Amino acid sequence: MVRNFFSLVKISHTVFALPFALVGFFLGFQDVSGGFPWKLLALVLICMVTARNSAMAFNRWADQEFDAKNPRTSNRELPSGILSRKSVGWFIALNVTLFITATYFINTWCFILSPVALAVILGYSYMKRITPLSHFVLGAGLGLAPVGAYLAVTGHFAAWPILLGMVVLLWVSGFDIIYALQDEEIDKSLQLKSIPAWLGKDRALGYARIIHLLSGTILMITGYFMVRVYPSLFLLFWFGVCLFIFMLIYQHRIINKYGLAKVNLAFFTFNGIASVVFGTLVILDFYI
Repeated sequence: MVRNFFSLVKISHTVFALPFALVGFFLGFQDVSGGFPWKLLALVLICMVTARNSAMAFNRWADQEFDAKNPRTSNRELPSGILSRKSVGWFIALNVTLFITATYFINTWCFILSPVALAVILGYSYMKRITPLSHFVLGAGLGLAPVGAYLAVTGHFAAWPILLGMVVLLWVSGFDIIYALQDEEIDKSLQLKSIPAWLGKDRALGYARIIHLLSGTILMITGYFMVRVYPSLFLLFWFGVCLFIFMLIYQHRIINKYGLAKVNLAFFTFNGIASVVFGTLVILDFYI
C-alpha cells in the first residue's frame, strides 16, 4: 500500500524543487546568526515533502476522469483501481494537515501564508480546464520552494530567493510544456488547455526555448549579484550555474534529435541532474 502511494505522488520527482529549497534555506542561514538550525531544517523538509505529496495526489484525484481516457495515463493508481478516491482523499488531507502544522512551528509568516501556498499548488490541478498558461501555475508552485525556505529561516522576504524562485518558475514551466507535447492530441479531444494543444508542437517548443532562455538569463544575472553579497560563493557556484544552463540547452537538443521518444530522458533525467547538482554545488561553496 505504501509503495502505491509513493508511486502515486512520484516521490522521486521531489529532486526538482528540493535542491532549490535547500539553497534558499542556506541563503537564509547566511543572513542570521547562531548555530545551525537542525530542527528548522527538519520542519522545512517536512513542508517540502507534504506540500508536494498534497499537490501531486490532488492532481491525480482531480484528473482521474481524464487520466482514464488517456492511454498514457490510464494505468495510474486511481483510474486503474489500485487506489480508491477515498483513500487518496485521506492521503491528501493528512499531508495538508502535516504541512500546515509544520508551518505553525516554523514562524508566524509561514503559518499565515500556508493557505496561499496550498491554493497555488492545489489550484494548478484545475488550470488545464481554464487556461493554456497552466504550465506557469505549476512553475509558480515549485518556485515557492526557495522563497518559502528562506522565509522559514529569516522570517522575512529577500531579493535572492525570489529571483531564484523566478528561475524555477520559468525552468519548470518550460519543461512542463515539453512534457505536455505527449498529450497534444488527447488534450484537444478532451477540451483541456495546454500550450502544445493551443499552439501546436513546433510553436510550443519555440516558446519553451524562450522560457528556458529567460530562466538561464535570470540565473546568470542573479548569480552575478549574489557572489558580491555572499563572498564565499564563487567557483563551485558558477560551475553549478553553467551546468544548469547546459542541461537546459541539452534537453532541447535531445528533443530536436529524437522527438518525443526521449521526452522522459529530457524531462526527468536532465532536469533532475540539473537541480541536484546545482543545489549541491551552491551549498558546498558556502563551506569549502
